[in-house]
Amino acid sequence: MKLLNNMLLLLAVMTAGTQGALAQQGGNDAISRNGGLDLPRNTATLDPELGQKHYRRGNTYSNLERYDDAVKEYRLAVTADPNFPDSYRNLANIYYFQERFDETIPMLQRYIELTPDADASLTASLNTLGELLRKAGRLDEALEIDLLAIGQDPDNTSQVFVMANTYFNAGRTEDAIAIYKKALEIQPDEPFFYRTLGRMFEDVGRLEEALTEYRTASELDPGSQFYKDLVASTEQRLGN
Repeated sequence: MKLLNNMLLLLAVMTAGTQGALAQQGGNDAISRNGGLDLPRNTATLDPELGQKHYRRGNTYSNLERYDDAVKEYRLAVTADPNFPDSYRNLANIYYFQERFDETIPMLQRYIELTPDADASLTASLNTLGELLRKAGRLDEALEIDLLAIGQDPDNTSQVFVMANTYFNAGRTEDAIAIYKKALEIQPDEPFFYRTLGRMFEDVGRLEEALTEYRTASELDPGSQFYKDLVASTEQRLGN
């Protein structure tokens, strides 16, 4: 697990929470039949106690760097209790480490669905999922996750730049604009965001809106000659 923690950004802490229900009759047979992860959302919990047992075994194997054995145990944990988020998170950790990114994505998606409260693990999961979706070219899905990630991680300005550039370079300027607008909801005093948002507006010929953003950047950073020049050149193009 030390190796995983060094390589991943998920910041997952392997803790074994306890679910309060007793095992239901026939749970083991159902686990054998299902074999793991082909379960619909909101699947009823079959056996939370057994799920915790497999989850703890998975943690042990993961700590020993026996990742294939850990995956088997986490899959059994998911079958026994498909509503326990940490099993999905730990599967995502291993798949990510093994560069099985197509398998990492649904595990992160399910973990995020089951984790309503913001914490470091959720924030890292959102950032990682957004990155994987962007790299996979699944930009519609990525945009939704990226907007959530910005809300969870407002100080990560470099990540905002990476997100927006991905959409911009893919010809999706409006999506890049949406990224910077979301960032400005969180950090309304960041002049760089206004300047870059202005560039996006300029790229799609919306010069009046670009000028508004450049003026705001200049007001927030009055010592910047660069922002002043942007304002002056845009005003000149508009005939102001």
